Amino acid sequence: MPSSSALTAQSNDSSFSETWDELKWRGLIALSTDEAELRKAFNSGTVTYYCGFDPTAPSLHLGNLVQLLVMRRLQLAGHKPLLLIGGATGLIGDPKPNAERTLNTKETVSEWVARLGEQGKRFLSFEGANAAELVNNLDWTEPMSSIDFLRDIGKHFRVGKMLSKDAVSARLNSDAGISFTEFSYQILQGMDFLELYRRNNCTLQIGGSDQWGNLTSGTDLIHKVEGKSAHILATPLITDSEGKKFGKSEGNAIWLDSELTSTYAFYQFWLNVEDANAINLLRVFTFLSRAEIEELEKQLSAEPHLRAAQKRLALEVTSLVHSTEAAEAAIAASQALFGQGELELLDRVTLASALQELPNAKAKLGANLTDLLVETGLVASLSAARRAIAEGGVYLNNNKVTDESATLDQAILGEFAVLRRGKKTLAALFIG
Repeated sequence: MPSSSALTAQSNDSSFSETWDELKWRGLIALSTDEAELRKAFNSGTVTYYCGFDPTAPSLHLGNLVQLLVMRRLQLAGHKPLLLIGGATGLIGDPKPNAERTLNTKETVSEWVARLGEQGKRFLSFEGANAAELVNNLDWTEPMSSIDFLRDIGKHFRVGKMLSKDAVSARLNSDAGISFTEFSYQILQGMDFLELYRRNNCTLQIGGSDQWGNLTSGTDLIHKVEGKSAHILATPLITDSEGKKFGKSEGNAIWLDSELTSTYAFYQFWLNVEDANAINLLRVFTFLSRAEIEELEKQLSAEPHLRAAQKRLALEVTSLVHSTEAAEAAIAASQALFGQGELELLDRVTLASALQELPNAKAKLGANLTDLLVETGLVASLSAARRAIAEGGVYLNNNKVTDESATLDQAILGEFAVLRRGKKTLAALFIG
């Protein structure tokens, strides 16, 4: 659950101009429709806006978190969010750049709709004058016949323009090509915006910049059918050090579900970001004030080895996504694993999830530690293991090993042991 402080970090009385400038300072606006018109609309009263999340996996991920936090920032500025979970579009999936998606069963998609809805709801307020609403595009898509879809919606789309969309053109130029099913995705997303415009007077859609082609399908459709203008706000992609976006299609997703990415691994991800990315990520993923972030930037520049920015980033985002208690448990585990705390004081769930992230091996009590050092990959050979012990660089459960013939004689909670070589190289032993 997000902390209460994060969800009340801004005043509802702030003007949208201030919020817009804040979003720009945080680097959250990659593309948008007319900025002057957006400012005018938001300063004229409450604006209803939406962002859609397709259930093509059982959890939301880091990329989705960007959108959820932008939604929250706008809600805190007094505007009304619609959280759309794509029960219909999730059955199709938007086109990937190089391959056709594997279609999930309706039962699976329905289950994931519920899971993603519960995840997304944690970041928004469903009370008050601008209470969020949870919507599912299957509600208006499923009752529509294919004839009605083609006559009422499809006739407003021109194939030439659809072919020019980046996602479609990339697939057309790939060996996989593109099916009519995925080709029609942009029509379904456009229909969503039109339907929410009609039902909820929704005039803004939020999404990632890589979705710009799908986003504009909605504004174009509203203009053609209703003769009205609507708006888009697209956020930049969050990428790793190699420039790849974080997401399930790239195989490097950081999931919001602790069963898929443990709280410890989640915390460690943020703790280990490069210095060059830390301040930008603080702007995007936290509700810290500009003054607080600028102070952390000074600390990072003056004393980078202390990693103050990364530590604060990891604490804030882990608290926001999981809980303050979960973040503190991850911190305690991290400190204990590296000899700065008591391993025995960690709860079993936290310790087990932390150890799963390490190189590991199964072991029995009484096994020779030199063998285990090799088996876990901490050293390359038995001679290297004996040398590491002789030099005083090997620890079992944070206790220095001094005997080259030492055996595994300590177990935490009767199940685990931690081998460490030097200050930072760790491995886990699962005893059984």
